[in-house]
Amino acid sequence: MTTETRRVVIIGAAAIGNYGRVASYLQTDADFCIYCDGGLHHQRELEARCGRPLAPNLVVGDFDSYPAPKDPAFPVIQLPREKDDTDTWFAVKEALRRGFTRFLLLGVAGQRLDHTMANLSILLHLHNRGASALLVDDFSEMEVVGKKPVQVTADFAYFSLLNISGEAKGVTIHNAQYPLDGAEISCTYQYAVSNQVLPGTVAEITVEQGNLLLLRVFGAG
Repeated sequence: MTTETRRVVIIGAAAIGNYGRVASYLQTDADFCIYCDGGLHHQRELEARCGRPLAPNLVVGDFDSYPAPKDPAFPVIQLPREKDDTDTWFAVKEALRRGFTRFLLLGVAGQRLDHTMANLSILLHLHNRGASALLVDDFSEMEVVGKKPVQVTADFAYFSLLNISGEAKGVTIHNAQYPLDGAEISCTYQYAVSNQVLPGTVAEITVEQGNLLLLRVFGAG
């Protein structure tokens, strides 16, 4: 399996409350796992919920929040504490450098808003690079939507569209409680929040100009 088809999973240090839900996205042993510094806190719990090892294929960080691994089997990139990139951003750039085009980001949203916002911009960066990327936290899964149609199933309690960069025009939503047809969503007026898929259908979203952040919000459980 090549890096073009193999998925890279980047695990950050943000808190994970629902390990069972997050671990449900880790059902293949073909993933290339990059742990970012304190993301190593999550390894044992994720392994317990997956029922299989999730050993690091790579560990990156300045290790200000977790000791650097001593196991020589785990490749480590030691970063300086004074740097432009966060540990997570460095991991993303390293994965791109190695040729990965499929990304799953875990433990990178919640707690500190500054880190969360910086990590949301990773989704936009990867989308603009032609890579596919999904970010999952305790409450939702997130990805960037553009011209390529993206679907939302009725398994999710709600879905929201947020503008996190520039202009978003020609926004269309089909099969939803609040449909749109050629609408515009600006950074200064975020009105496409808490929409719902119509029963027995699958919602479809497209954006003709610009991009939007799609959040598929989980229900209880």
